[in-house]
Amino acid sequence: MARKPLMILLLCIIPIVTGCWNRRELNDLAIAMGMGIDKQGEQYKVSVQVVVPSEIAAKKGQATSPVVLYSAVGDSVFEAVRKMTTESPRKIYISHLRILILGEALAREGIGKSLEFLTRDSDARTDFYIAVAKKSNAEDVLKVLTSLESIPANTLYNSLETSQKAWAPTVSITMDELIAALTSESKSPVLTGILVHGDPDKGGSSKSVQNIKTPVHLQYTNLSVFRKDKLIGWLNEQESKGYNYIMDHVNSTAAVIPCPGGGKVTLEVIRSKTKVKGKVINQKPQIEINIRGEVNVNEVGCQIDLTKPRTIGELESIGEKRVKEVVFAAIQAAKQKYKIDIFGFGEAIRRSNPKAWKKLSRDWERHFKDLEVIVNVDASIRQLGTVGNSFLGRIKE
Repeated sequence: MARKPLMILLLCIIPIVTGCWNRRELNDLAIAMGMGIDKQGEQYKVSVQVVVPSEIAAKKGQATSPVVLYSAVGDSVFEAVRKMTTESPRKIYISHLRILILGEALAREGIGKSLEFLTRDSDARTDFYIAVAKKSNAEDVLKVLTSLESIPANTLYNSLETSQKAWAPTVSITMDELIAALTSESKSPVLTGILVHGDPDKGGSSKSVQNIKTPVHLQYTNLSVFRKDKLIGWLNEQESKGYNYIMDHVNSTAAVIPCPGGGKVTLEVIRSKTKVKGKVINQKPQIEINIRGEVNVNEVGCQIDLTKPRTIGELESIGEKRVKEVVFAAIQAAKQKYKIDIFGFGEAIRRSNPKAWKKLSRDWERHFKDLEVIVNVDASIRQLGTVGNSFLGRIKE
């Protein structure tokens, strides 16, 4: 009989312990897809791009914008986010964040403190991408509506991912990867930049995306270079592509090379693999970079005979030389202009010789400046396209 009261007690407890004590109703949340952080004096200006559920769910043409932008200023990022409740009827929810934009002015002062909240908050995930608003504020980037996708933050996420895979001078960095670089003793961070073309205030109007050529649009640009958590400069397009070759980030890209007798050929890189080896010879560090690539001939703007193996060999040699040029351009920019290791060469040295690295790490920037880097490139042409030689040679003058 003593078991009966116990069973009754357990039946009463079960509905309590199986419930979600921190459950949140969707109707009580403002889903933030994009966030921007700027510096305003000594305070932070935080902007969030929030989805308007009624507009996303609408089947007919949208009467209003599918997103709304809230901004607030606070002594900390968290304070600014909470201040937004004075405008937003719902609490800002950042678990579905897709893109974080950092204003260039903030990046030059230092991004570390502004990121601390996002690494600590239990709602925040770390799989969103991060970019720097080049020559503008983060808020201006998030103001702009986009054409192909109704939610601009999704456009920014997908565009950065696609650009890295198909073009190469950009790189998609997540929060985990950025924090790892910020705390590394042998590798400094880089982030992709983003430009606003046109007036961002006009870009927030639905009329701007109704034109076949939008008057205001966003474009990812080259890579920004950081010393610790402070932006110190930008790589150009060639240097940015060279960085991605070294880091083994190149999946596919286009390379225009000169023909042996004049004119140009465009090659499509379809596969690329990079291996970086570090070694210490006579107490001096050395890096060897080996790049293997497979390419297709995609456009021929000169008179060459692609049926001859010799011609193919010449094009492969020119392509290898071109890759070496962009790789060395990135290395020279890092060594001579910024004097900082953005490639993780120090980590390669540490893996190969931990004992020697212990001494080298005390003054790695000085050693990096004089570091010997050997670059080997092996390119193979796989396909010539659906035709042999170009028809251009058969056009009569």
